[in-house]
Amino acid sequence: MRKIVRFFAKLIMWFLILSIGGVLLFRFVPVYFTPLMGIRVVQSLAQGETPRLHHKWVSYDQISDHLKRAVIASEDQRFYLHHGFDRVEIKKALQENKIRKKARGASTISQQTAKNLFLWPRSSWSRKGLEAYFTLLIELIWPKERILEVYLNSMETGRGIYGAEAVARLHFNTTAKKLSSSQSALIAATLPNPMIYSSKNPSSYMKRRQSHILRQMQNVCLQEDRHKK
Repeated sequence: MRKIVRFFAKLIMWFLILSIGGVLLFRFVPVYFTPLMGIRVVQSLAQGETPRLHHKWVSYDQISDHLKRAVIASEDQRFYLHHGFDRVEIKKALQENKIRKKARGASTISQQTAKNLFLWPRSSWSRKGLEAYFTLLIELIWPKERILEVYLNSMETGRGIYGAEAVARLHFNTTAKKLSSSQSALIAATLPNPMIYSSKNPSSYMKRRQSHILRQMQNVCLQEDRHKK
């Protein structure tokens, strides 16, 4: 019994050391590959397809402010106000899910960053628990700008396309730095499901989402100003 206890104690200790070390490391080191990228490559191979992986890391100041605001407007409008978990959206989701057929989530950009960087996409209670743990670590160790930088570089933006720079080049023939507000809102509109929605060939539904995000981006500007102060 003591051996079993010691074994699990060591296991927990090494998990804490490696997880905290990983979060500290990625506070400064660019993220060139994520678990999701690997999973998508394996899925393509399993389906007999040629894997596609387009990704290029760019620094925070090489990403358009329009895209930063568009993603926050679309995914997490209280990004600068919460500490990893948006209690307002969680309460809303709990209430709405009582009558909705398909449950909606309330994941923040911080949670999505933790998932993209350290975990896998399929939802489960174990993944949610680990996601909460890594979210707390990230919020504790990283500034908001770093969280946003990593998210914008690792988000899935199309089939085999990851990050701001890759989608800017492939879908708009430009760079992440030069993305316009309209292009940025269109990219943000795909994020609920980039395997289905395309910023290159937007549907009428996508264009409606784009218009809504463009309007909401004004609110994000006000939050940015308060955050900087």
